[in-house]
Amino acid sequence: MNIDNFIKQAFQEDLGDGDHTSLACFSKSTIGTANLISKDTGVIAGIELAKKIVHLYDSSIIISTYYNDGDTVKYGDLILKLEGSVQSILSIERLMLNCMQRMSGIATQTFQIVDLVKDTGVKILDTRKTTPGFRGIEKWAVRIGGGVNHRFGLYDMVMIKDNHIDFSGGISNSINAVNKYLLEENKKLKVEIEVRNKKELEEVLSNGGIDRILFDNFTPQELKEGLNIVPQDIETEASGGITKETIREYALTGVEYISVGALTHSYKSLDMSLKVAIT
Repeated sequence: MNIDNFIKQAFQEDLGDGDHTSLACFSKSTIGTANLISKDTGVIAGIELAKKIVHLYDSSIIISTYYNDGDTVKYGDLILKLEGSVQSILSIERLMLNCMQRMSGIATQTFQIVDLVKDTGVKILDTRKTTPGFRGIEKWAVRIGGGVNHRFGLYDMVMIKDNHIDFSGGISNSINAVNKYLLEENKKLKVEIEVRNKKELEEVLSNGGIDRILFDNFTPQELKEGLNIVPQDIETEASGGITKETIREYALTGVEYISVGALTHSYKSLDMSLKVAIT
C-alpha cells in the first residue's frame, strides 16, 4: 500500500478546495499548539502515520510525540503535540484522529486476543474483512497489536475456499487446477485450502499439493483429532466463530494459526481528542 497516496486521496476527500471555516477564521500566520489527549485506555497506534500526515500537509508543523506505536495509554495521557499554523492543524485534525482512533481500536483488540493465548505459541491472523481502501492501515494496526498479517489480497496467496471447491467439482479438482495454473503462469504462491469436515481433510491429505490447511468451523475436539493426522510439513490454521471466550481452547489444540475476522471488523475505536490553543 502506498501510504502517501492514501493520505493525498484522504485529504482530497475531506478538504476539496480548502477548509473554508479555518481559512475564514485564522490567517496563515496564526500560530498555535494542539494536544492530542487519550480519553480511553488501550494500545496506541497510528503515531507514525500521524507524522506522515502532518509532514505531507505542512512540513513546518512541529510534532512532538510522547508515546510510541504499541504503547499502552490511559485516560488523560498526552499522546502528541503539534505546533504551527492553526489553519494547517485544523485542516489535518479529522484525518489524523480518524486514522489513529481506528488503528488504536484494532491494535487494542488484537493485543487483548493475543494476550489470551500468548503462552501457547499460536499466531493470531487477520483476514480480508477490512475497510476498502483502508486495508493496509488496518493490517498495520494488527501488527502493532501483536498479530500477524494473513494474505494482503487475492493476489499474494492461493486460498481455496468452500465456493472454489463446490464450483470446481470437489477438492481434488480444485487443488489440481490451482497447481496446474501456478505451473503454467510460473507463479510461486503458497496454497491454502479450507476443509469443513474430516472427510474433506482426508481427501486433501490424499491428494497433496498444498501448504496449509484451514479448519473451518471445527470444534476444538474435532480440530485436535484432525491435527493428529496432518503431516508436520503442512501448516495448520483454524477459523470460524472463534471468540475471546473460546480462543484459548482452540489454541491449546496445537494449531499453528488462528484467524480472527473481528480484529478488523468488530473493534471499538479508541476515544481521543485534539485541543487547540493560540500562542
